[in-house]
Amino acid sequence: MIVSLTIVRYRKAFVPFALLAMAVHRIPMCLQDGCTFWKLLGSGRNGTFDLQPDWQQWGLLAVWNDREAYDKFAATSVVSKWWKALGTESWTLLCEPMQSHGKWDGKEPFGNPNNAITCGRIAVLTRATIKMSRLKNFWSHVDEVANLMTGAPGYITSLGVGEAPVYRQATFSIWESLEDMKAFAYGSKQHAEVIKKTRSEGWYSEELFARFRIIESIGTLNGKDPLAGPDKTETTS
Repeated sequence: MIVSLTIVRYRKAFVPFALLAMAVHRIPMCLQDGCTFWKLLGSGRNGTFDLQPDWQQWGLLAVWNDREAYDKFAATSVVSKWWKALGTESWTLLCEPMQSHGKWDGKEPFGNPNNAITCGRIAVLTRATIKMSRLKNFWSHVDEVANLMTGAPGYITSLGVGEAPVYRQATFSIWESLEDMKAFAYGSKQHAEVIKKTRSEGWYSEELFARFRIIESIGTLNGKDPLAGPDKTETTS
C-alpha cells in the first residue's frame, strides 16, 4: 500500500474548473483501478487549518494497492490529464503508512499498521470532523497551534486541506524526524493543553491520526519542492 497526496495550483481564470473538478472527478476516481480510498480536497492559505480557502489550490489524497497502480493513474487518468491541462503546477508526495488510528468517514483508509519509524523524514496527517457545537472552541486555538508548529525545530512544511469548509479539516505536516515531531506534539506545554481540551470538551465527532514514511516527492508547489525546507513563499497566480 502507498498513499499519494497531490496538490494542484490553477490559474485564477481556471478557478471555476477547479470547483467543477470537485464534482466531476468523483466519477473517474470511483472507477480507478487499484485505488482503495480517495478524497478530493480544498486547501487553506496558511499551511494548517484555515477559514480562508485558497481558491487556486486543490488536492487529492488517495490510497493505492501498489506503486504500479499509482503510476498508471498519473500517466493515463482523466484526472491527471485535467491537472496537466488546467494547472500551473502540481506536487505529489508518495508515502507508506507506518502508524494509524482513528477513522475517516467510518473507514480505516490506511489499515491498522504499527511499524516503527527508525530514521528519516516523516509525514503526519491529523484529520477531524468538528462538532458544530465546538467550532468556536476549535477555531479559537488554531492560530496558536499553527504558530507553535511552524516555529518548532525540525518542522519542514505543512498543508491545510479539507473536504468541507469550517468543520471537516486536516493538516498534513512534514518533519525532519520522528523525534522532532514528538517534541512538538508532546513536549510543548501549550500544544499539550490544546490536545487535552479536545478530549475533555469533546470537540470531534470523528478523528484520524497517521504517520508515514516518505517515499518520493514529485513536482513543485509555488516554484519549489516543499521538502526543500520551511515554506515561506507567498502563493502565486
